[in-house]
Amino acid sequence: MEDNELVEEARNGNRQAFETLVKRYEKKVFHLAYGFVQDTAAADDLAQEVFVKAYLALPKFRVKSEFGTWLYRIAVNHIKDHLRKVARRREVSLEKFRDLPLAADDEARAREFQQAEEQKRKVVLRILETLPPKYRLILTLRDVEGLSYEEITRILKISPGTVDSRLHRARRMLRQRISPYLGEEGGGL
Repeated sequence: MEDNELVEEARNGNRQAFETLVKRYEKKVFHLAYGFVQDTAAADDLAQEVFVKAYLALPKFRVKSEFGTWLYRIAVNHIKDHLRKVARRREVSLEKFRDLPLAADDEARAREFQQAEEQKRKVVLRILETLPPKYRLILTLRDVEGLSYEEITRILKISPGTVDSRLHRARRMLRQRISPYLGEEGGGL
């Protein structure tokens, strides 16, 4: 059965039809979320939340478009919202400590930390330059420039699935090339 037929069935109350759609897309949505959060449990939670949102929004779905594209749009927006909330929590917690006076050794540690972070950034950028152009471009657009999948799709004139798979491969390549620079405990970069 086609996706749009399953959508119509689900709109008419057939839960099995929506379950079939979930089974078709659950791995893709999970991998999309995992690409952003790099945490299995968080990606699983996000994927479940995306399907709940999609189910509740089924009446608004226009059958003229592809269900997969619509679902990805919901997923990307939901994941971005999640990341903004996480970032806001971090900003608020750091903001509390911004005006506290630092002891001399705290200032030295802060300078060391900033230097280490700058060094890591330089290493990542140098390694990024070694990637094949199509992977370097997609990482730059997504992770450096912060463009959405939709924007990348329009810019590169490729499908969202191609954006997702290239980004996944590019991140994997980058991780493999960075791993020799990681500390012995697995944490340096």
